[in-house]
Amino acid sequence: MVRSSSSDDELRAAVAARRELGPEYEDSLVEGFLEKMDQEIDRRVDDRVAARSHKDAPAVRPSVDAGQRLALSIVSIFFGVPATAGIASSTDGGIIVILILWLGIVGVNAAFALGRRR
Repeated sequence: MVRSSSSDDELRAAVAARRELGPEYEDSLVEGFLEKMDQEIDRRVDDRVAARSHKDAPAVRPSVDAGQRLALSIVSIFFGVPATAGIASSTDGGIIVILILWLGIVGVNAAFALGRRR
């Protein structure tokens, strides 16, 4: 079953306007569409928050720990991959050094995750 919503209508209107106005207005049309979608998302979030507050449910807060774990993971990959490439291209016994590097990265991430649970 296909549902028609305001976001569908907005997208169709933006595509039709782009066809009529041409590609030189594309940036403005995309920006306007994204702004309307932003407003729609905000409205939906507000509706959900209001619905939850009526149920006297506790507010749900994103976990700071989850953000920190994600950041540590990203930083680990960001430094680990280039280090692996550098080691692999510069040394003959690089596999041992790479193994030690990644065991260290896994160890740091595991220690952080386990330490934050306590």
